[in-house]
Amino acid sequence: MIQISTDTLPLTEFVIPDHYKEDLDSILIPYGLIQDRVEKLALDISKEVTKPLVCCCVLKGAHVFFGDLTRRLKKIQGKDGKSIQMSFEFIKVKSYENTESTGNVKISLTEEEMSGFQGKDLLIVEDIVDTGKTMKALVQKLQQYKPNSIKVVSLLVKKTPRSNDYVPDYAGFSIPDAFVVGYCLDYNEVFRDLDHIAIISKTGMTKYAV
Repeated sequence: MIQISTDTLPLTEFVIPDHYKEDLDSILIPYGLIQDRVEKLALDISKEVTKPLVCCCVLKGAHVFFGDLTRRLKKIQGKDGKSIQMSFEFIKVKSYENTESTGNVKISLTEEEMSGFQGKDLLIVEDIVDTGKTMKALVQKLQQYKPNSIKVVSLLVKKTPRSNDYVPDYAGFSIPDAFVVGYCLDYNEVFRDLDHIAIISKTGMTKYAV
């Protein structure tokens, strides 16, 4: 996991959509660095894969990361030297309002859909682990349906005193305790269309608060 410091990058050095120029403080992780890290994560995951994977995308924030990651997994071989067979599942997990995790986790899958995970190897693909409450609750819920294994990959892990110390099996970046947006991470459904991962400004929080 790469440690990202509080030394952020100025907006003036990057291409930022005009509609967000007043809403961001700085760039935390440029798009190019994200892509390099996603490729390394795919290689790390492939070294442990010997059976078909059920790749579970946590919507909506992880869907761009999920797409980039699975495209790379298609091109490389698993531990057994063979291509990796994958099926895809999409899960909506709601836990945020404004910048705070509510602690009330709602999962979109039905009991019948989750029963289909029995005996399978699951790879949960998440955008960010913040306090860890959401992911811990999701893993505990899915374990009730007796999959063969559950592994979690998260692009980001936030260093926060609110954390329950949950650590995913694979992680891209460890980031400071700031609210980040972009690369499909949102603030009340805004900023998903930003390529870079950035720190939202107070102006942006006020403008898009609910």
